Amino acid sequence: MRKLFEIGGIIAGVMLIAFGIGAIFMGVDGRSTVRDALAEQRITATPDAGEITNGKLTPGQPITNGAEARSFADVMEHHALEASEGKRYAEMGRYLTASGEDTDDEAAAAKTPEGRPVENAARNLWVTETALSTALNMSYMAEQLALFGIVVGIALLLSGVGFLVLALGGALRRREWAPAVASQDAGRRARTTATAV
Repeated sequence: MRKLFEIGGIIAGVMLIAFGIGAIFMGVDGRSTVRDALAEQRITATPDAGEITNGKLTPGQPITNGAEARSFADVMEHHALEASEGKRYAEMGRYLTASGEDTDDEAAAAKTPEGRPVENAARNLWVTETALSTALNMSYMAEQLALFGIVVGIALLLSGVGFLVLALGGALRRREWAPAVASQDAGRRARTTATAV
């Protein structure tokens, strides 16, 4: 039965090492993919990025990793709020009146030459900003998940090595120390017998 446990420990150790190496590889590959995808977009920080992000970005800085992408999403949100006078998407009407006020009433909206209601451009700006900032925030999350995968991979690798050390090092074997324990027990019995006589 002990031999079966040793073999099981070896198999578990090898599998943990394999899973650990796989997780580390996937994490490194995922992190690299995120950074490559961001670099392909050629995004650079705006002139006011340093002020908006409290120095996390500098004007003209290329956005090449998840943390920078997350900070640039904050810059985009700031600009969208400026353009919409502090209103977010859900706070604005779908259309504009002739005086430039927003409204959800199609009948009260100003009309185009074709007779359609004039759409609220600031609201459409928020749709674009939300889509782009969500993509930037997703790159941050993807990079963090890749880092988590690397950490988990290292933990699995170390656990696998530990299992192998225990299994191959004989932690389950009793043969080496069993005779020493038996001789100690015999010595105690002999002393007890001598004392009793």
